[in-house]
Parts: sequence; C-alpha cells; structure tokens
Amino acid sequence: MSLRDRFRARGAAPDAGRAVGVERAARSSRTGRGEAGARARVSVLLRAPARPGEPLFARAPARWQRMLPYVVVGIFVVTLIPVTIAVLINDYGLGGGWAGALGVAQTVPLLLAVTRPVAAWGMVLLADVVGALLLMGADRVAGGSWPWPPMVIVGYLVLMACLGLRESIRTLVQVWLATGAVGMVLGGFLQPGGVTNTGALLFVLAGALLAVTGVLRGLGDAQQRVAEQESISEAERSRRTLLEERARIARELHDVVAHHMSVITVQADSAPYRLPGMAEPVRAEFEAIAAGARESLGEMRRLLTVLRGDGTGDGERAPQPGMDRLQQLVEAIVRAGQPVELSLAAGAAEGVPPAVDLSAYRIVQEALANVVRHAPGARTRVSVTRDAGEVLVLVVNGPARDAVVELEGSGTGHGLVGMRERVRLTGGTLDTGPLPDGGFRVAARLPLHGGDGSAETNEDSS
Repeated sequence: MSLRDRFRARGAAPDAGRAVGVERAARSSRTGRGEAGARARVSVLLRAPARPGEPLFARAPARWQRMLPYVVVGIFVVTLIPVTIAVLINDYGLGGGWAGALGVAQTVPLLLAVTRPVAAWGMVLLADVVGALLLMGADRVAGGSWPWPPMVIVGYLVLMACLGLRESIRTLVQVWLATGAVGMVLGGFLQPGGVTNTGALLFVLAGALLAVTGVLRGLGDAQQRVAEQESISEAERSRRTLLEERARIARELHDVVAHHMSVITVQADSAPYRLPGMAEPVRAEFEAIAAGARESLGEMRRLLTVLRGDGTGDGERAPQPGMDRLQQLVEAIVRAGQPVELSLAAGAAEGVPPAVDLSAYRIVQEALANVVRHAPGARTRVSVTRDAGEVLVLVVNGPARDAVVELEGSGTGHGLVGMRERVRLTGGTLDTGPLPDGGFRVAARLPLHGGDGSAETNEDSS
C-alpha cells in the first residue's frame, strides 16, 4: 500500500466531520429586512446634504420625495403672503404699501431655505426686524403681538425646520442665540406700550424645533455612516473569504505537486544505477534535475508553512481526498440525518488528474455542507459522471422541511467562493442557482486535460 493510500483512511473522518459539522444558522426574516430597508430610506431623507447648494432630500430615491421640500415651502409662502398683508392692514393699521412690501420680504425668502437656509434666515430676520420697527408707529399696534406677529412666527419656524435638517449643530446654536438676542434687544429697549411681547415665545419655539430637526438629521447621518461601514465590512469579509479559500486550495495542492516532484527526484537520483554506462554529461544532467527538484520541494514546504500558520496539525499532514472517498462522505451525511443519494459512475476516479480529483470531492463536500446549513432535511442527489474529456459533478437538493434560507448571504461561509476558485483552477465551468420548486442546484464541469485557468460561472439569483 502506498503512502497516499495508507493516509487516506486517516483523513476520511476529519473530512466527513467537517462537512457534517457546518453551523446551522438562519438568516434574518423578511420582516427584519423590510424594517431595515425602511430605516435606510428614512436615513437617506434625513441625511444632511453633502455639498453647498444641494437641496433637502436631494438624494431621495423617488422624484416626489425630492420635490417634497419645494412643495411644502411653496404652500407656506403662497398662504403666508396674503395672510401677512391682511393682518398688517386690518389688525395693526399699517399702510397698504408697507404691508405688501413686508408680506413679500418676510415670506418669499423661504423658497431659498430649501437650498441655502442660512442666507434665507439672514434675509427673513432682517425683514422681520424692519417690520417690528415699522409696527412701532402703526395705529393699532397696542394690544397686538410684538415684535413678532403670529404669521412671522409661523414663517420663522418653517425656516428653523429647514436649518435644522441642513446645518451643523454649531450653526444652529448661533442662529438660536442670535434670534434670542434680537428679540431681547427689541423688547428691552424699543417695546411700545400695551403690546404682548413674543420675543421669548419665538426663542423657545425656535430652540425646540432646531433641537428636534437637528437630532433627526444627526440620526440620518449616523445611520448613513453605519451603512457605509457595513458595506466596507462586507467587502472586506468577502475579500478575506476569497483569500482564505485560495490559501486553503494552495495548501491542498501541495500534496499533488509534491508527489510529482518527489517522483522526479527519485527518478533522477536513481537513473545512474538503473542505466549503467551512462556518459558523464548525462549523469551531470540528471544530478542537476534532482537538485532542482529537491530545491523546489524545499521552497514549496517553506511556502506551505507560511500558508498553514503552524503546520503542526495531523489533519494538515493527511493526504487530500478524491472521488473514491465520496461514498464515505455521503454515508457520514446520511448518519447525521440528511437524506442523500449518491450516483458515482464506474471508473469515474480512474486516471483523473489529481487537481480534478480533489476539486470534484471538495465541490461535493461544500455543496452538501450548504444543504445541511440552508436546507436541513431536504432530499439531495449527488451525481458524478465522466466522459472522454471532462468530469461532471451535479448536486441537487429539494426544498427544506422548514423555511428555505438564501444561500451564501452574509457570514463567512466558503461554499460558493470555494467552488468558484476550484473550478477556476481546473479551467471548468460552474452553474449554480435555485430551482422552481424551492430547491437548489450546483453543476460543475471539470476538464480532464486542464484549461487556461479561467472559469465560466453562471449563478442565478432567487
């Protein structure tokens, strides 16, 4: 019995156990995904614009959402202009010309608040101060609200909402303090007799609205940052999974390449004894071949030590499995309670290149591991056939007894990633995807005569 055959019995149990011991984890439910999607959409709406002059809700997915700030502000402007003019004329006794000018000056700048709220705030505050000074000489100002009439307070609060959703906390605090300072100066030094001072009222309402909208905007920004970090983490996790799988394949291929290099070394070293009377140049050539082969084996072992990390585990020393071990693998899966049927063509493993032999076994192993994880209890059929030029591996499972979970979503599983890399190694093709009845299929074609190292992959999404 060869060294490879003696060690195969040792490696059977760990390989089967690795397939059976895959973690049975469930993905989040559809309701959870829907709530997360709703929170993501809200965070996009509440997120502060990234560039100066960018409108509120500019990155909303729907057109009506992007137009919503303009519509809301436009409604307030159209409503406040006539109301302001009527109140100034009828309740305060202000002249019609001044009333019209103030109505326009105090409300029209609100349209600018969607894109440039700080500039709009400066214009509105200046117009409100001018209005308060003009109302000091109005005929019926006594008994009314001053320095901020009711319609001025409404327009100012609309402006505060736009500011809170757009600007930084520092800017909001400055606006709030400036509002209180202007109201305090007007009420403390210029207040007419018999009026109701509304400076403190606007100061409190503006502060409350700025706080609420500022917090909402901060939550939107925080959720956006969390989403960006999750995207970065997912990309890094996918890249790490790919690199780990490639390192694993490299470790396994060591046994395949080392076997052939050892044969070359032995043949080159024994050539002078097997072929007596060899000329000296020929003998030197065989010695050079043997030395080169030994040096290559040494380099491979040093590289393998780096890939394995420590290289001390018994499982790392065991030879890699092949298609002749598929029966043992399936029996271990069946003992674990998973109904699996195996159809292995006679002579399918004879004369197969080691890389194809190993890749076929690993593809079946990873496919069954995914069935155990994502479709527990589903009936599974494994078929391995061979023709003159390729090996066909087909794993098909039906729907799970419980809810079927999406294959290879988040997480650190190596299933489909490992299959793609192994198929790429042999130059074959891989076809994976869901079935109409809720099951899943994995089909791989592995050419026996090698390829260019590229693989054609076809994955259907459910």
